[in-house]
Amino acid sequence: MIIRAIAESDAENLLELSKEIDASGFMLYEPGERDTTVEQQRISIERILTEKNTAFFVAEDDDNKLIGLIGATGGTLKRNQHSAHLFLGVHEAYQGQGIATKLFHQIFEWAKSRGISRLELTVIKDNIKAFNLYRKMGFVLEGEKVNSLMINGKPVNEYYLYKLI
Repeated sequence: MIIRAIAESDAENLLELSKEIDASGFMLYEPGERDTTVEQQRISIERILTEKNTAFFVAEDDDNKLIGLIGATGGTLKRNQHSAHLFLGVHEAYQGQGIATKLFHQIFEWAKSRGISRLELTVIKDNIKAFNLYRKMGFVLEGEKVNSLMINGKPVNEYYLYKLI
């Protein structure tokens, strides 16, 4: 398994991985909601690769299959360029193997190299597994956003977490 930067040629495989991760029910997209085309995904990757304060890394297995991802979207203004919002996903079949930890270490190194000192993320309150992982990686609970999402017609809260690098 390797961790590497995303490439435009990953568009189709990234889209497939994203849909598989969405199926968990713990991502912003509902299972089956993502209607992105491969070309739209390629254009999105192209844009990400040009943004100074943005990063996107993938975990790839020995068969060149994408099995995990982590991204950071950094602030673009003087007052917030020291911070970045993270998103993470690992294919369910590969969870519990240390892939998320490796992805986090990659993004931490990237953040340090860019002078980013604050990383933040959100997690659905009921996603205990992810919440525990984030705490293990040094993230601190900052607050709870009440009724921030609607899942299956019911309001759901999210936790906000941060880590200072």
